[in-house]
Amino acid sequence: MKIERFEDIKAWQKARELANLVYDATESGAFARDFALRDQIRSAASSVMHNIAEGFEAGSDAEFVRFLKYARRSASEVQSEAYLALDRKYLTENSFQLIYDKATETKKLINAFIGYLRR
Repeated sequence: MKIERFEDIKAWQKARELANLVYDATESGAFARDFALRDQIRSAASSVMHNIAEGFEAGSDAEFVRFLKYARRSASEVQSEAYLALDRKYLTENSFQLIYDKATETKKLINAFIGYLRR
C-alpha cells in the first residue's frame, strides 16, 4: 500500500488508538483530579501521533526519522507514566496493560518504519 498521507501510516493509526486509550483512562475518578499526571500522560500520548504526522511533512527521510524517534520516546514516556498511575491506583491492572501493550505495539511499528526509511 502506498502511503499518501500520514493517516495511511500504521504506526500513526496505532498511536491514535493509544491516545484514545489514555484519554478514556484519565477522564474520570482520581486520575481526572490529578491534573499534573493526567495532563502529562495525555500530552505524551498525543505527542506520539502528532510527531508521526509532523514528521511525514518534514521533507526528507532523515528528518522524518528524527520525528519518529520523538514519537517513540513519547510512547515510552506514556509507559513510564502508566506505571505511576498504576502505583497510585488510578489505573486497574487491566487498563495499565492495555495502555502499555498498545504503546509497545506502536513502538514496534515506529521501529519498523524507521528501518524502512533508512533502507
